[in-house]
Amino acid sequence: MSKFSNYNFTGKKALIRVDFNVPLDKATYAITDDTRIKAAIPTIKKILNDGGSVILMSHLGRPKEGPEEKSSLKHVINHLSQLLGGTTVLFANDCIGEQAYLTAGMLRAGEVLLLENLRFYKEEEKGDEAFSEKLSKLGDVYINDAFGTAHRAHASTAVIAKFFTPENRMFGLLMEGEVAAAEKVLLKAEKPFTAIIGGAKVSDKILILENLLERATDIIIGGGMAYTFMKAMGGTIGNSLCEDDRLDTAKNILEKAAAKGVNIHLPSDSVIADKFAADADTSVAPSNYIPDGWMGLDIGANACSQFTNVLLHSKTILWNGPMGVFEMEKFQHGTKTIAQAVADATGKGAFSLVGGGDSVAAVNDFGFADKVSYISTGGGAMLEFFEGKELPGIAAVK
Repeated sequence: MSKFSNYNFTGKKALIRVDFNVPLDKATYAITDDTRIKAAIPTIKKILNDGGSVILMSHLGRPKEGPEEKSSLKHVINHLSQLLGGTTVLFANDCIGEQAYLTAGMLRAGEVLLLENLRFYKEEEKGDEAFSEKLSKLGDVYINDAFGTAHRAHASTAVIAKFFTPENRMFGLLMEGEVAAAEKVLLKAEKPFTAIIGGAKVSDKILILENLLERATDIIIGGGMAYTFMKAMGGTIGNSLCEDDRLDTAKNILEKAAAKGVNIHLPSDSVIADKFAADADTSVAPSNYIPDGWMGLDIGANACSQFTNVLLHSKTILWNGPMGVFEMEKFQHGTKTIAQAVADATGKGAFSLVGGGDSVAAVNDFGFADKVSYISTGGGAMLEFFEGKELPGIAAVK
């Protein structure tokens, strides 16, 4: 049993850092994707069921100059109340002002208080100690349940923890699940361990690739970044995306992989298009022999078979980044095939972790969310974890 599950919250005021940074409709401020709010519900319910009360703090958006309507967490109240089965959610229009202290002070067992956006104060992102201490006075117990911000050394995500004794600071259920899944893949992976790394840029994924060279048996590279590797190996890639200043980096990664005995899998063929558009003319070509004026926008049928075969022989799978421009129907087949292969491998007993905005969106869009082992809610945080960095939000609580 986990520390959180064993803790009795009866009569306690639990101050929880959640990640309610959800997308809102620009006109109506309605929530357009509530995944992050839903992810926090089990933690909140456990505390309320124990007979405790809950004080929630989060950021929303990137407010530049203090309070602004479009970044107010008041837009979340009604939906949060619905997800909690009709529980009344009180709201404090400031996260550290008099109203926050008074309302928190009067909270009774079973009640929920949502504080206004932490980032209306510049001190939050600066990791200001005095601001952290003011926040800490609102609760008896500190719970970090925001994996999505665990890589930030902000006031509410890391600095605040020092104002609580070790027994009164902990991860919530979401954070425990995220950390356990990530550690299982990074530190205890059963072999063969295949990492699928996609997306547009090699530069965004250099650190994760280098760290995975120490751990994975196989690395599948797809998406726009594959063409930088193709060109580095002497291929012609037409108008495909390429970071010419990263050709040496790509060569270096390939050389290191060969030296360590890690198999790098690049797409043998690509679905190519004459322009970057949903209505483009398409064809198929070897990924290292794409004609001038054409660009690779998805992996081809041979690459799909090649990658599926690798995945079906894997015991551990990490997926970060799509295989092509899956937002356009003509170029989604590759990503969909990979999603199917990951699901099939999971069905055969592999442990699969999907993380990073685009791959999570793909798994959800194509209906495979319940067919993989774990879906991470933290894009940047997950990436930094797999780059081998210590995350401040985890270190402060552990």
